Amino acid sequence: MAGGDKAAILARARALGFRAVGVAPAGGTGHRAALEAFLASGAHGDMDWLEKRSAERAYPHALWPAARSVVVLAADYGPAHDPLDDLRRHDRGTISVYARGARDYHDVVKSRLKALARWMVETQGGEVKVFVDTAPVMEKPLAQRAGLGWQGKHTNLVSRELGSWFFLGEVFTTLDLEPDAPEADHCGSCRACQDICPTAAFPRPYQLDARRCISYLTIEHKGHITREFRAAMGNRIYGCDDCLAVCPWNKFAARTADLAFLPRAELTAPRLADLSDLDDAAFREFFRGSPIRRTGRDRFVRNVVIALGNSSGPAARAAVERRLDDASPLVRAMAVWAYSRLAGDGPFASARRLRYQTEDDATVRAEWDAARHGEDA
Repeated sequence: MAGGDKAAILARARALGFRAVGVAPAGGTGHRAALEAFLASGAHGDMDWLEKRSAERAYPHALWPAARSVVVLAADYGPAHDPLDDLRRHDRGTISVYARGARDYHDVVKSRLKALARWMVETQGGEVKVFVDTAPVMEKPLAQRAGLGWQGKHTNLVSRELGSWFFLGEVFTTLDLEPDAPEADHCGSCRACQDICPTAAFPRPYQLDARRCISYLTIEHKGHITREFRAAMGNRIYGCDDCLAVCPWNKFAARTADLAFLPRAELTAPRLADLSDLDDAAFREFFRGSPIRRTGRDRFVRNVVIALGNSSGPAARAAVERRLDDASPLVRAMAVWAYSRLAGDGPFASARRLRYQTEDDATVRAEWDAARHGEDA
């Protein structure tokens, strides 16, 4: 397939709201061995979807053999303030910056990708396919090959223009477009992202153990969160931005001017006690249009109850006590742990007597037993 007008494609992409754009060849990313080692180690945890179609992740031609070039695009969502400041408000929940918008970023980015793809077919010819991060595409290595940034020691992409705060999307095309020069690594000797991680999720620079990552635990992990990580979660209830926020390259990032990514007021430091009382219907309504909705009410309230256990005061204690009788054992178990931290010995013993014998979930009973014996209470 003949080449297209690369300059026109880049200009059109920026007109559609993408802050950065580059082109990579559609060959292998060179990360197949690293991906296989990551999966073999089990560091991906519950994310079995990473194993499925892993060959396509490492080699774009396996995903679509006709592809010749990949147009990689970035849409910025830079916050108006330092997200680390939110961690000090213990009665409020901290939601990852990317998930605070009024619309799910997948929908926003994909609609713009489709608009660009239609324009490319109409004006440049060829065939196209568009992808966001739900597809088996290794976006960060592709973005580095397209010159948009480099994978930092926290394994996320860093841009000298946008810092850490941007979404990625791709347009695969049969057009032969001139590739951009790959971006070099500019981390140097800095290890700020490694040092700030509250759960030591980086065994070494450029490697992540997702099983220890708060973003993974609060979003992807479907089961109970082990005692080792609960206190370290603090008030983080959906995702964690610590390793992104501390990156010194963010000094070049600016607050996003993209209206689609501005935060909803109710998702900026929401009251934990209010969130803990959401039933399934209220949860779905409150998070309508948000990526948080896909996590489901039980997993989300599980996170909220842990955050309440890391706070203090009568409102937190009362909210947790209400969750001791929650219909979900996922929530009840965390409520037992949180109540053991907030209530005195007498109230806790009384609550246990009322519930222990009728509790039919083994994990919840184990939490009552652990708390009773003072293990990590």
